[in-house]
Amino acid sequence: MSLYDDAVLVLKAYEDQHELRRVYLDHLAAHPDGMWKACPEGHITASALVVDPARERVLLTLHKKLRMWLQMGGHCEPGDATLASAALREATEESGIEGLTLFAGGPVRLDRHSTPCAWHLDVQYAALAAPGAVEAISDESLDLRWFPYAEVAEVADDSVVRLLEATRARL
Repeated sequence: MSLYDDAVLVLKAYEDQHELRRVYLDHLAAHPDGMWKACPEGHITASALVVDPARERVLLTLHKKLRMWLQMGGHCEPGDATLASAALREATEESGIEGLTLFAGGPVRLDRHSTPCAWHLDVQYAALAAPGAVEAISDESLDLRWFPYAEVAEVADDSVVRLLEATRARL
């Protein structure tokens, strides 16, 4: 199965945000290259909000280009077999934390937003860090920091706050 096929199946199975889910599925139907950064009309991306083992904080990255506190995530790559594996790869690369585990049940939410390269149709997961996990700043980050849930709204935009709310609902 291709990454494109996996994305269609994941989105068809996703039971929330019906109108936005339809936008994603329509985008893929209209753009066979809609998984890739090269698609100028926009593309599917995958991200994951990393939660600490005590389930009290989340790890955010100060994105180098956007200069915003965000969850880990980004573009799908040809080696990604599934959207979940793309989200896990991005979270691992950007957090430096090995052994992350995605929350069961698939994506926690969808978020469509404009970026300098194109529209991102982000499929957002949540991942749990193992006890003793140590983060490491990647080339794509200016900083990495653990934030208690109550502080996220003070540093991040509404999309990250909504992702945190959806993630906490899964806990």
